[in-house]
Amino acid sequence: IFGCDTFVILPPLTKNGVVIFGKNSDRPSVEIQEVIYQNAQNHSANTKIKCTYIEIAQTAHTNAVILSKPSWMWGAEMGANEHGVVVGNEAVWTKCGEEKVEMLTGMDLVRLGLERSNTAEACVDTIASLLETCGQGGACSEDIPDLCYNSSFLIADGKEAWVLETAGKEWAANKISGIDGYRNISNVLTIGTKIDKMSKNLKDFAVKNGWWNGQEPFNFAKIYGVDDSGFARLKNGAKLIAEKAKNKSFSITDMISVLRDQSSGICMPKSQDFATTGSQVSVLAHKNNNVKAIHFFTGTVDASISSFKPFSFPKVTSDNFLLSTHIKSPIFNDDPAKMEQRFQTKVDRRHTLYKFHELSFEGKHPKNRSIDKIKSDIDQMEKSCISDIESSLINDQDIPEPELLFNEAIEAELKIYKY
Repeated sequence: IFGCDTFVILPPLTKNGVVIFGKNSDRPSVEIQEVIYQNAQNHSANTKIKCTYIEIAQTAHTNAVILSKPSWMWGAEMGANEHGVVVGNEAVWTKCGEEKVEMLTGMDLVRLGLERSNTAEACVDTIASLLETCGQGGACSEDIPDLCYNSSFLIADGKEAWVLETAGKEWAANKISGIDGYRNISNVLTIGTKIDKMSKNLKDFAVKNGWWNGQEPFNFAKIYGVDDSGFARLKNGAKLIAEKAKNKSFSITDMISVLRDQSSGICMPKSQDFATTGSQVSVLAHKNNNVKAIHFFTGTVDASISSFKPFSFPKVTSDNFLLSTHIKSPIFNDDPAKMEQRFQTKVDRRHTLYKFHELSFEGKHPKNRSIDKIKSDIDQMEKSCISDIESSLINDQDIPEPELLFNEAIEAELKIYKY
């Protein structure tokens, strides 16, 4: 069962008038997801950047980003940048087919969009431009090399959100407003007749291929879509969000509970072929032209037994800031994902946090602590972090030393797994 779900809830449905974003990355259950931080950088003219498969021209400046990503690839499933822009990616299947030729992947486009854009709308434009120029294609899994797909994206900042859906090099985008209240995407096209931006050839391409007669209302999902297997989770996710948002006080905790819901299929356990290998929740506040954003990442499999750890970008961009290496996978000189003949061998990509989390929830804690006790302790740690952050949002206060939050949370979580 393939999966992935991304959500955004806008004011006035949220507590404290913030934008709340959440995503579960459902990938092959043996795949390891890491969380990495990249400082803002300036680049000289004519510089190239190697993405997962291909090189493209680098821009003069790239933003600081935090990314939750399959450890074998360059791109990311989800992430955020220093300007309070967040992006989540979904696999979709369309009439354009899935290209096996190596180009940019949807995950590359997530990272490139965050690195090169200061607003959600600019991110839509960045991804769309790169898609038209470079195309999308190539294996999207090192464990299942035949797994190729098109991509959809949910993109948000402190003011607004967008859905961007693609089919080959064609695309359509839909702006989400406060009137809509919320939006979720799964592994199926969702944009119908309301299209705010589109590729210039979108309609002509559909006519040329006999998918649209040029007379009926242009419904992107119906004309370009081929697979509706994601509709059940799409419907279940929308139902969960609507129920929790009905009192107009949707919170960080509400989003986390949605991502942990297993009965809906939103959260997938490690025992399945595809599992929730990483999760993200972001809170985006926009006041007086300033963005205050807090992002939570798990970095471990199965949101229902993982801790959401808070991250905030350093107040002053510094080359000295380093994210904990305990949530970063090892680097291999002869990485099978980077060889000319790819994916011929396997390597152990588990990072430190993943290993200790895995042992603890397999009942192999070094001090023989029960799984229930471990879960209780990480839940309490998470609850305390969220309480402090919500207090700062309510009182419009800065979080002291925000850059320490994530690293300290990882150290605290590791102590639970070790002692």
